Amino acid sequence: MPKFDVSKADLERLVGKTFTVEEWEDLFLYAKCELDDVWEENGEIYFKADSKDTNRPDLWSAEGIARQIRWALGFESGLPKYDVEESGVTVYVDEKLKNIRPYGVYAIVEGLSLDEEALKQMINLQEKVALTFGRRRREVAIGIFDFDKVKPPIYYRAAEKSEKFVPLGFEEELTLEEILEKHEKGKEYGHLIKDKPYYPLLVDSEGKVLSMPPIINSEITGRVTTETRNVFVDVTGWDLKKIMLALNVVVTALAERGGRIKSVRVVYPEDADVYLAPTIIAQFFDDFKSHEDVWHAVRNLLGWKVIESPDLTPKSFEVELDYIKRLTGLELSDGDVRNLLERMMYDVELVDGKARLLYPAFRDDIMHARDVLEDVLIAYGYNEIEPEEPKLAVQGRGDKFIEFEDAVRELMVGFGLQEVMTFNLTNRDNQYTRMNLPCGDYSNHPPAELVEIENPISPKWSALRGWLTPSLLDFLSQNTHEEYPQRIFEVGKVTLIDEGRETKTVSESKLAVALAHPRVTFTEAKEILESAMRHLGFEYGLEEIEHPSFIPGRVGRIIVNGKEIGIIGEIHPAVLENWGIEMPVAAFELFLRPLYREPYL
Repeated sequence: MPKFDVSKADLERLVGKTFTVEEWEDLFLYAKCELDDVWEENGEIYFKADSKDTNRPDLWSAEGIARQIRWALGFESGLPKYDVEESGVTVYVDEKLKNIRPYGVYAIVEGLSLDEEALKQMINLQEKVALTFGRRRREVAIGIFDFDKVKPPIYYRAAEKSEKFVPLGFEEELTLEEILEKHEKGKEYGHLIKDKPYYPLLVDSEGKVLSMPPIINSEITGRVTTETRNVFVDVTGWDLKKIMLALNVVVTALAERGGRIKSVRVVYPEDADVYLAPTIIAQFFDDFKSHEDVWHAVRNLLGWKVIESPDLTPKSFEVELDYIKRLTGLELSDGDVRNLLERMMYDVELVDGKARLLYPAFRDDIMHARDVLEDVLIAYGYNEIEPEEPKLAVQGRGDKFIEFEDAVRELMVGFGLQEVMTFNLTNRDNQYTRMNLPCGDYSNHPPAELVEIENPISPKWSALRGWLTPSLLDFLSQNTHEEYPQRIFEVGKVTLIDEGRETKTVSESKLAVALAHPRVTFTEAKEILESAMRHLGFEYGLEEIEHPSFIPGRVGRIIVNGKEIGIIGEIHPAVLENWGIEMPVAAFELFLRPLYREPYL
């Protein structure tokens, strides 16, 4: 969970009221944080804030905490309002970046007055969002620049590796390749772009380099100080919605410091996969009669896709009032629910037993009515709820199958493998296409059909995984810069369609192992499988099969008690290429339920 330092005095300036340290300990709960430590430095009291929510990057700075507390205490209520003016600045995105780092969104914040603490918070927020929410800059990287040193228009383009600029913290020019080799940030994050044919570069109309996303800013424009009054913010990544959210978080935090937000027009090439919401269509197309006309005009006449960023349009949600009242266990009137939600920065309209909500664009964590319920309880105050002891005449014990799963984990660790834990959510491309599969039905490796989400927040998380092997290959693809051999495993859940069940699905526990190094073979994977079976007390057999994800002649099904429970083999080179993995990989995957019996070891 993100941890960061905040100054007590700075927080109180932003909230508009002073509190004791003991009071602050309770106030932090409104911002889903705990007070981890308190210390004094140069006569100033500092707090170590420990955020308990990785889905709320807007709460990872003094500005976000103070804003949440102002609303929770009733100093302000309802939806926060941020004015966004047009800047007239345009950024052009190079089509060559499509498979390198395709998306960028931008904003300008003017009229800042930054002291040392405000500057420190800005840098902290930038780094925490990119590190945690952005998965170590892979999905989100943020740059902040002195806009007074930038001459628009600005170009986000693919650059030759021999191009040069002075990176932040250096005095001499380096080529883009040298930056990856010599600069501290280049060494840390260079693996994100090292193997690409070009490197991303953000430059102004005079050719001055702003940054080399996602690695480092330039010394000329990228050094922001307490003398800086106007900043240009850039966010790059692979998911337009995700980087827009990160931009919204940063610019609204700067607005809490008195900054004025100005939008930037972003022009994408025609074939860019850009979501054009009507609210972010570039303003200069207002003369057209409808948004459909705008779409066709942009695509067909200009060959462009144009958006405005940031997009601070409020998001909407609807929840049943009875649901909130029933699950809180509190005696709340409709008015009480409205008041509590307004203290959590919602605009609320009560209609026919429902609450129609608008919430800020810097949040993206409201996916279910339970998320709204949580906000109601936070506003009410967890410390105000009297606990009740459950009236259950039962004694708890550990689930035997869970204990079996833990025993399998210990067994794999004993074989020298490292455990990984990957996401249950995935997408059809990862489960099928990248695995060299037109579809599934290889005895559930993978299944014939995926359980897909009807209205996913992001295309990247649009299905529940049907097998684990793609998740392990995804992990290996993100760690190609680490030393080999890499020997990993996961004990995790997959979701399969089962029409006979009430939910039409069933969750099954599986074990998957992947071995990656220059000399890995089918035999090495088989040795681990054989040892595991021996320890679990099962005899098994192998039958050669054909499977597009594996090399022909080096793949087989795993048979136990006459039934197929898994698959083993060497991953096909086409699959490795799809994942960007340059090492051979051998893997196996099997269902654990058929191997469960007591005693199990």
